[in-house]
Amino acid sequence: MFPPPLSIPPQPANRIRAALNFLVNRSGLIVCALFLLAGSAGAGDYGVSPDEREQRIIAAANLDYIRGQGDAFDPLPYPHALYGIAFELPALLAERALDLTDNRSRHRLRALLIHLFFIAGGYFCYRLVYRLFNNRLIALFALLIFLLHPRLYAHSFFNSKDLPFLSMLMIALYLLERAFRRDTPGAFLLLGIAVGLLTNLRIMGAMLFPAVIAMRGLDLLYAGRGAERKRLLLTAGLFILAAGLTLYAATPYAWTNPLGYLTQTLALTIDHPAVSLQLFQGKLLFSKELPPHYNAVWFALTTPPPLLLLGGVGVAATTAALLRRPAALLRNARLRFPALLLACFLLPPAAAAALGSNQYEGWRHFYFLYVPFALLAAGGLHWLTSARPRRSIHAATYGLAGAALA
Repeated sequence: MFPPPLSIPPQPANRIRAALNFLVNRSGLIVCALFLLAGSAGAGDYGVSPDEREQRIIAAANLDYIRGQGDAFDPLPYPHALYGIAFELPALLAERALDLTDNRSRHRLRALLIHLFFIAGGYFCYRLVYRLFNNRLIALFALLIFLLHPRLYAHSFFNSKDLPFLSMLMIALYLLERAFRRDTPGAFLLLGIAVGLLTNLRIMGAMLFPAVIAMRGLDLLYAGRGAERKRLLLTAGLFILAAGLTLYAATPYAWTNPLGYLTQTLALTIDHPAVSLQLFQGKLLFSKELPPHYNAVWFALTTPPPLLLLGGVGVAATTAALLRRPAALLRNARLRFPALLLACFLLPPAAAAALGSNQYEGWRHFYFLYVPFALLAAGGLHWLTSARPRRSIHAATYGLAGAALA
C-alpha cells in the first residue's frame, strides 16, 4: 500500500487566473447585475407615462374578461388595447399579488418590471453577439450600447408599450438564431412562443413570422428527400402552431373575433388616429404633415455619433457581403441572419413612409429599430477588427467604440 499523494494547494497565480477567467466568462451577467442594482435605486425617478393609467385599465378589463366577470371584451373605448397584454397583464397580477394600493408603489413596481425586462433583453443581446462572432469583447460592447442608449435607458423605467416590445424583439432574434443553429423541434417550438408574444405586444412583431417561414422554405428547397424534409416540415409546423396559439391565448379580444382583431390592429398601426402638434426642424406641424424622414432625424439626434458611424459600417459591410454573394444567401443559413437584421432595420420605416403612417413623439414607435441596429453596429466593430489587418485600424476602431460608450 502506498501512502495517498500529498495534495498541492493551488498557487496564488492559478487562483488569480481562475478568478479572471470566471469574471470574463460571466462578464455579461455581471454587467446586467450591476445595471439592475443601479436601476433598482433609481426606479420611479423618471416620471410617469401619460398612458400608464389607461394601460392598467386595459389590463384589468382583460383580466375580468378572462375570469368571466366581464362582458365580451370591446376594445373600442380603449384603442390601445389592441397592442396586447403580454406585459401589462403580468404587471397587474404582480401588483395585486403584492397588494399594492397606492399609486407610487404601483408605479415603482411597473418601473422595475419594465427595466428588468429591458436588462433581460440586453443579456440576450450579449449572448447572441457572442454566438455570432465568438468574441466576448464585442459581445460586451453590444450589451453596453444596448443598455446605455440615452433615450432608451430613460424610457426603460416608464414606457410599458415600446420598451417591452424592443426587449422581446431582442429575445426573439436570439431564439431565431438558436432555432436555425440547433434545428430541433423544441427550439422551433420556443421560437414560435416568442414570436406569438412579440406579435401580441405590437402587431409589427408579425414581421418575424414570414421571415422564419421563408428561411425554412429555403431549407426545404435545398434539402434532400425523406427524413430530412420531414424534419424540416415538422419544425415549420411546430413554429406556426406555437406562434398562432400563443398569440391567440394572449389576446382575449381575438377569442371571439380573430379576423377582426388582426384587421383593426393593422389599421391602427398603419394609420393611428392621434393628431398632435410636433416641433420639427423649427416648425410646428401637425403629425399628419410631418415628412417621411421625421423618424430618421430623431434617430440620428438621439443616438451618439460614434455609434451611428459603427452602425453605418455594419450596414454597409452587411450589404456589400450580400451583394457580393447573393446565391450563397439562399443556401447558407448563417448568411441569412445578417440579411434578416438588415431587413428588420430598413423595411419597417420604409413601409411606414410609403403608407403615409401617422408619426409623432419622436421615433418612439420605432424604438425597436435599435435592436437590429445595435447588432449591426457590433457586426461593424467585428468587421473593422477582423477583416482589416492593420493594427492602427484596430486601435482606431476600439477608440471609436470607447467613444460611443463614453
